[in-house]
This record gives sequence, C-alpha cells and structure tokens, in this order.
Amino acid sequence: MKSIQQIKSMKSMQKIAMLTAYDFPTARLMDGIVDIILVGDSLGMVVLGYENTTKVTMDDMLRATGAVARGAKGTLIVGDMPFGAYENEKDALKNAGLFLEAGAHAVKVEKKPEIAEFLAKNGIEVMGHIGLTPQTITTFKVQGKDRESADKILDEAIALDKAGCFSLVLECIPLTLAETITKKIKIPTIGIGAGIHCDGQVLVTNDILGLYGDFKPKFLKRYAEIGSEMKKAFEEFAKDVREEKFPADEHSFH
Repeated sequence: MKSIQQIKSMKSMQKIAMLTAYDFPTARLMDGIVDIILVGDSLGMVVLGYENTTKVTMDDMLRATGAVARGAKGTLIVGDMPFGAYENEKDALKNAGLFLEAGAHAVKVEKKPEIAEFLAKNGIEVMGHIGLTPQTITTFKVQGKDRESADKILDEAIALDKAGCFSLVLECIPLTLAETITKKIKIPTIGIGAGIHCDGQVLVTNDILGLYGDFKPKFLKRYAEIGSEMKKAFEEFAKDVREEKFPADEHSFH
C-alpha cells in the first residue's frame, strides 16, 4: 500500500490512479491495482438512487467504508465526508475519526480550508476537492470558465494546499486552469474532467463499467459494458426458470 508520503512524492513524477468503490467485492478486485480507492459520496446516486449526493448520511458512508476496507487491504482508502458532516470543527473531527475507525486512511472535504487545516493539525490526513463540488453545486456545469471564477478556484487550491491537504481533486474545470493549479501548488492534483495536466485521474467506477444508466459526460471513458452483460444474465436466468431448464440435474442434490 502506498503511504500518504508516497502519494505526495508522485507529484510530477508518476500519475496517480484513483477509482471509487462502495462494496467489498469491488474493492477486493481493485485492491493493489489503483493507488487510491475513494469511498465517494457518489454512492448516493450510483448505488442508492438519489438525485444528488446531499441525502447521503454518515451511516451510509461508514457502512460502505467498512466494506471497502475489508476488501482492500493493500490500497490507500479515502472516505468522502458527506454533506453536513463537517460544518464545524467539532463535528468534522468526530466524523473524520469515525471514518478512520471504519478503515479509511484519510478523508476528503469539499472546499473549507479552515476545516481541512483543523483536521490536519489533529493528525488526520485530508484530500481537498474544488471546482464542481457536488455537495453545493447540484447542476452539472464546467466551473472556472471566466477569469473571476477561475481566480477564485485558484485561490481555493492555494488555501487548501497551505491548510495541509495531501492532495486535491479538481472537478470539471478547464484543462488550462488545472495546469495552472497543478504547477502552482505543492501537493498532487487529481482530476475528473480537468484534463491531462493533473498529477492523477479519478473516475466513478460504476460509470466506467457502464452500470449507471445513460450518464456519459464528456470526460468519461467507458472501459466495459458490465451493465448490459448483467441484464443479459438476468434475462437468461428468468428464461431458464420459466422454461424449466434450471435447475438441471447437475444443480440438484441426490
């Protein structure tokens, strides 16, 4: 398993690969392949069926984190702090501690450099997240396209770097802005819809496997169509049962 320090040392040296996981079997298959597993609050949409991530609870996240930790013993695990879990220092420290107890090695927060700094000073490793931040921006839209908003995002990146984050997710921003941020800050940047210049990349596993409907943003690359394969298996099973082809004799006890 790569340590936090090893992840930080990969900046400008080797690209960081990060994917999401929410369950034991996926984490077990992914273990040792990617550098970081993110237990993302995206589970609210791709697993629980919510319209956005704001309904995800700490219980949802801790259950998923525990499952992932049991499946991935050799990969750095980051737990995504859900909406409302870090509104103040007291709640942030308590909930971050619960993530660590569940098996995460670090937590992720959207913006809030003051909270990130407080957690870091209390010995908790923090991954930052700026750009399109799903807990506060629920409409899919590229961020930082004009000078004013780009400058604001750059300032947020610098603030989170100074706060003590060990890495920073850049979501849905122009690649030129991502390049500027990546060159400006000391910690690795991990992009999702932020172009090639980031120090690493992250995607939602359910998206790259074709498990989440028709969601196909420009930045997404499909690596498999597992959803259609699953549907085919379900149809074949139902057909076999109805035609009394399953169970056959080899599936029965004598």
